[in-house]
Amino acid sequence: MKQAIYPGSFDPITNGHIDIVKRGRKIFDRVYIAVAENPDKEPFFDYKKRVKLTQEIFKNDTGIEVLYYSGLLVDLVKKTGVTTIIRGLRRLTDFDYEFQLAMTNRKLNDTIDTVFLMTDDSYSYLSSTVVKQLARFNGNISSFVPKSIEIAIKDVIHERYFRSH
Repeated sequence: MKQAIYPGSFDPITNGHIDIVKRGRKIFDRVYIAVAENPDKEPFFDYKKRVKLTQEIFKNDTGIEVLYYSGLLVDLVKKTGVTTIIRGLRRLTDFDYEFQLAMTNRKLNDTIDTVFLMTDDSYSYLSSTVVKQLARFNGNISSFVPKSIEIAIKDVIHERYFRSH
């Protein structure tokens, strides 16, 4: 069985992420979406909510499993035995950073291979950060995320606004 891990913070998962997962599933029998804790960012959703929201999106695809991890990706690779990593690229500037990560992971574990998938043109500008910024200022995010994510984002913003005022 061909398997791969697609790691990211997915805070929130966007249509661009979903595009990469669906295209990854055309190549791999099983894709593990690894929801990561990113100590460099303050999360919009806690990891439990990110996992739950992502599981809901892919609930009808038995070839996709959503899991949480913290720490190094190479440790997750060792734990699962899955040695192929999927990384999405939106633009050329992403490649330098992603290449650096791929080479570091390979240096730490020489069985790891990284597959880069270019995002669809319609998502090349899209990021979780952009979605969160738009949502905070009441911008329309309906074309950037699934409806369930849009609702969850609005709920968090509403809760934070009314709790702080």
